[in-house]
Amino acid sequence: MFVADIQTPALILDLDAMERNQARMTDFFKTTTAKLRPHTKTHRTPALAKIQIATGAQGICCGNLGEAEVMVRAGILDVLVTKEIVQLQELALAAELARDSELMVVVDNAEIASKLSQAAVKSGARVRVLMEVDVRLNRAGVAVGEPAAQLARQLNVMPGLRLEGVMGYEGSMHNLDAAQRERACRESVAKLLDTVARIERAGIPVKIVSVGASSTYRTAATIPGVTEIQPGSYLTGDARYATEWSDFECAISVLTTVVSRPLPNVITTDAGLKKITSDAGLPLVKHEPGLTCAALNEEHCILKRGASARDIQVGEKLELIPFHGGTTINLYERMYGIRSGQVQAVFEISARGK
Repeated sequence: MFVADIQTPALILDLDAMERNQARMTDFFKTTTAKLRPHTKTHRTPALAKIQIATGAQGICCGNLGEAEVMVRAGILDVLVTKEIVQLQELALAAELARDSELMVVVDNAEIASKLSQAAVKSGARVRVLMEVDVRLNRAGVAVGEPAAQLARQLNVMPGLRLEGVMGYEGSMHNLDAAQRERACRESVAKLLDTVARIERAGIPVKIVSVGASSTYRTAATIPGVTEIQPGSYLTGDARYATEWSDFECAISVLTTVVSRPLPNVITTDAGLKKITSDAGLPLVKHEPGLTCAALNEEHCILKRGASARDIQVGEKLELIPFHGGTTINLYERMYGIRSGQVQAVFEISARGK
């Protein structure tokens, strides 16, 4: 099948660009003591996670337990869930999955941790946990310093749990320039490492210190004491990352068909909000200078044609680069892997909607 044969709207993945992105990240981590634990909340695809592991990643991160379950059932065993789980059904499922995998979950609450402990004992599992520490975002995590050390002491003696270390997410920092981003990253990680020192002084070993994102990996991975980094968007890229820094390429795009030319300077395609998100910004048009996205409706994308744009005909196919890859990928059941204009793979996005 050729790209032109794909029914639209469709999500496509440039295999060459994706492989170059992974190779760049793999090569970088050959120069550090920190390990790569890529976040799969962006692509949500077991086949891509397996590519990442096969090329050097020690394990993966998942944004929630449903996504982690899909990955574990697909045979990926070293999985960290980076959002707290609190519902009793989730705690029971985590304990079940931990029997047959190296699942880790984050905790920031002693009461919930106690319930997880009970679920683990009941199922005969030993659940690995990281204590999440709030280093910057005020979104989740126990406070740095003594509150974190106190929770670590409690976690360390709970039956059925194995405290492996700490996690502190400093955020992607899209609103900061490079110097500000590096400074904020170092300040956040310093808070986490100060907390680690306090925990270790209490006689509790901290094996894992997990931080980082695609926007901060270069800084975070070189800080002594950090053991693993959690970049996610780097593999597929999106327009937001492409406009802010150039470490990685945009490998994903939405293939769309022109369905109308209502005005000489207006081009309407068939990919609307149900197929490409606008939470971070409007998509860019790939390989078509002079075309800009003016609006997204439910089922239509409205493009404006500038003076430098060629004359686009109804029925032609165009590629739109989503501004936020993770939320767009989650709208699709599959993505088409493209090389030299031909479909070479079809990847099932098995964790979408989980």
